[in-house]
Amino acid sequence: MDLTLEHHDVRTNGLRLHVVQCGPADGPLVLLLHGFPEYWETWHKQLPALVAAGYRVWAPDQRGYNLSDKPRGIRNYTIPVLAADVIELIDAAGRQQAHIISHDWGAIVSWYLAAQYPERLASTTIINVPHPAAEARNLWRVPTQMLHSWYMVFFQLPWLPEQWFKRRNWWVARRLLAGTAHPGTFRPEEVERYVAAWAQPRAITSMINWYRGLRYSGRLQWPRIKGPLQVIWGKKDIFLKARMAELSMQQCDNGQLHFFPEATHWVHLEEPKAVNDLLLKFMAASPPATT
Repeated sequence: MDLTLEHHDVRTNGLRLHVVQCGPADGPLVLLLHGFPEYWETWHKQLPALVAAGYRVWAPDQRGYNLSDKPRGIRNYTIPVLAADVIELIDAAGRQQAHIISHDWGAIVSWYLAAQYPERLASTTIINVPHPAAEARNLWRVPTQMLHSWYMVFFQLPWLPEQWFKRRNWWVARRLLAGTAHPGTFRPEEVERYVAAWAQPRAITSMINWYRGLRYSGRLQWPRIKGPLQVIWGKKDIFLKARMAELSMQQCDNGQLHFFPEATHWVHLEEPKAVNDLLLKFMAASPPATT
């Protein structure tokens, strides 16, 4: 198996996105969409399995992250804009459809893509993020979730969240990784690469702007999701309650839910073999359109 990682700059939606590509050039396309505070390398335990199965994999640093462009202004980070980046990546690959695998904020964008662009997605995999409309509509049914979502309000403040993250050599951000995952999930050298990504010029502000952009995203439309979609969920996520995953299934006509009782928010890193098996089985059942 050739796991050569190709680093490319791809023009999309008026920006330059750094995209790591691997796998056979003619294989079905898989896009891996990371979340906060990640970058493309969060998928390093998925890449070998996907390539071995014959997929062409694109793992971008999403806008505002690591080596990709970081436009100024909060309105450049609304959900429709972020979704347009993904659609144009599929276009740039010369494909009609792609499989989407997504975690955290990448999964929020993927929920929107699955609702608004079903014809461009062969399948959608969501990891540890509920359907936004289901979350908003049913938050009162999970009152403890409001307490666990305090950071979303805090991130709306100007400049203070950035300083909070940077202080003491990124101590808070480091804890956001190590303190929310099982011990050993992030090796010290991996954490240092994350720190290097956060320290890129304007990166931390651009990353937090994904949260700030929510207030400029408008009243988004969330039609029912008809295409194949699976949710993979670590039940020991300290931020998001598993009940929200169950409620999210009510938004899907063709949805599957897989719980990992002992995994955290970082289930794709903690249980890679089982997660990869689910990914490959699910995608094999929904091959992308070729025309």
